[in-house]
Amino acid sequence: MTGTGPVLGRALRVLGAFDARHPALTLSELARRADLPVSTVHRMARDLLDWGALERGDDGRYRVGLRLWEIGCLAPRGQGLRERALPFLEDLSQVTRENVQLAVREGAELVFIERIAGSGAVPVLTRVGGRFALTATGVGLALLAHAPPEVQERVLAGPLPRFTELTVTDADEVRRMLAHVRTRGYAVSDRQVTMDALSVAAPVHGEGGAVVAAVSLVVRHGTTTAQALAPLVCTSARAISRAVTTSYG
Repeated sequence: MTGTGPVLGRALRVLGAFDARHPALTLSELARRADLPVSTVHRMARDLLDWGALERGDDGRYRVGLRLWEIGCLAPRGQGLRERALPFLEDLSQVTRENVQLAVREGAELVFIERIAGSGAVPVLTRVGGRFALTATGVGLALLAHAPPEVQERVLAGPLPRFTELTVTDADEVRRMLAHVRTRGYAVSDRQVTMDALSVAAPVHGEGGAVVAAVSLVVRHGTTTAQALAPLVCTSARAISRAVTTSYG
């Protein structure tokens, strides 16, 4: 123990300093973002480099190492689920030529574990491994609608992030949206993340009927309707659900 906390905790703070906007950091940047002394980060970085959790480029900046990716691929909710879902995600992508996404809930956020970009499809803000709010995206709404009540209340206690002028940030309105998801079996996010995108998502069910993931189609707003996309998305979600339950059953 030191004044900056246990060794493991400090190591996690160093690794947690990286994100999508900061994939490469100098030693001083790493120390500042981890809120640790430079001397401490220098010692920890050496150990993390030796183990493979960090890499250092010719420019002297630190980056996340491949060893972490190897370990991350062992997570059953990530790689295992992705492998079982991928054939159906690829089918959906080939049929529609649009963006197809698969996500899981991690606490009060979602994590994308697969994304297939369609040729000429609308640009999206998501990336594999990226986290996002549950209340704005199609997959997020599908996951939140089937989350435990305590998770729903924690998320809806806010503040709810706003991405566009159409993002729903009123908790009562989101509750009504979640009820509609459970009633009709799919979620709709219309220009809530970007003003040019429409997303339709459906839940993927695992053992005992629990929702383990959500799959979505993201298309350019105005090119089609949510009602037209829903049967395709729901069919894919059911196929993935069968694959998941068969594999683990």
